[in-house]
Amino acid sequence: MKIPFLELKPGYLEYKDEFDEAYHRVMDSGWVLLGQELEAFEAEFAAYCDTKYCVGVGNGLDALHLVLRAWEVGPEDEVIVPGHTYIASWLAVSQVGAIPIPVDVDPITFNIDPAKVEGAITSRTRAIMPVHLYGQPADMDAINEIARRHGLKVLEDNAQAQGALYRGRKTGGLGDAAGTSFYPGKNLGAFGDAGGVTTNDADLAEKVRCLRNYGSKIKYHHDMQGVNSRMDELQAAFLRVKLRHLDEWNARRKDLAATYRHELDEISEKIESQCSFSLLPKTPNYADPVWHLFVIRHPHRTQVQKRLTNQGIGTQIHYPIPPHRTGAYKITHENVALPVTDQISNEILSLPIGPHLETGSLHAIAKAVNESLQR
Repeated sequence: MKIPFLELKPGYLEYKDEFDEAYHRVMDSGWVLLGQELEAFEAEFAAYCDTKYCVGVGNGLDALHLVLRAWEVGPEDEVIVPGHTYIASWLAVSQVGAIPIPVDVDPITFNIDPAKVEGAITSRTRAIMPVHLYGQPADMDAINEIARRHGLKVLEDNAQAQGALYRGRKTGGLGDAAGTSFYPGKNLGAFGDAGGVTTNDADLAEKVRCLRNYGSKIKYHHDMQGVNSRMDELQAAFLRVKLRHLDEWNARRKDLAATYRHELDEISEKIESQCSFSLLPKTPNYADPVWHLFVIRHPHRTQVQKRLTNQGIGTQIHYPIPPHRTGAYKITHENVALPVTDQISNEILSLPIGPHLETGSLHAIAKAVNESLQR
């Protein structure tokens, strides 16, 4: 048995004719940057997220960074971020010269804990950046209420949750703006790096468009010090194909997650009675997640992972080293106390999931997990 953690080729093969047609359409056009494909994708993805605007950029980190730049967040300012997230969320803050202020996460959802956000706000706080981690929405009503009372901006990191619903509303349109990644492994992934900003703020969208293109609205007229961060026409064309099938692929992920939960429920109850936490992810009633990742939790994670590896099952850890423990932030954040983040980083394990994972493979994975946990 050999089951990789992630395979990208089946996604291409399923709609090969559509991807090939998109490729030839771009190549025949002779236009590779800031053309009709990007404009069309921006309009389509904005509509999908129920926002007025989308601006395509080079990657997800740039999407977050450019929004903060457009808001003029800078040195000595602070942005509240979750302790448990990919480091890009923090790096976007650092790139504008501001300080990421980490808040511990909820021990059930692993998303930023709104109850701890308010205590982290100071006179220098400019924004809150919730991350919809693993495809599950953060508690946006609570976060938006805190932001409103303190006059703060809310920037969603929507890189892992394209299509997820919070109280029936799409992520990506729940704050003042959202940054998303279209990295190939995402639910909506390109065939290379790409990212996007979604918002209802016309001025913000225009500023990000300018910043992504060397600070220029008109060729050789540079209104600000921008960067080079432009989604190319090929990636936009490929993303247009995938966007048409995103809801279908997300529905498959939901079915697979439901099967995992069913087949691992018994052993999860046993572990929960011993460890006071659940092996399986739990979903609050306000969330309809899209299962970018399926993450289990176990006090002996390393042993479980080794047993699965020995059976040919690929797994990953998202994320083994919290940002405040990395070399990038260890000095500036060495005194930060994030007990939940520290604990779960030693216990979480991501199992294979994706729209092209075969049901038979999932049953084999669940069987192997059950056997590993019963030893």
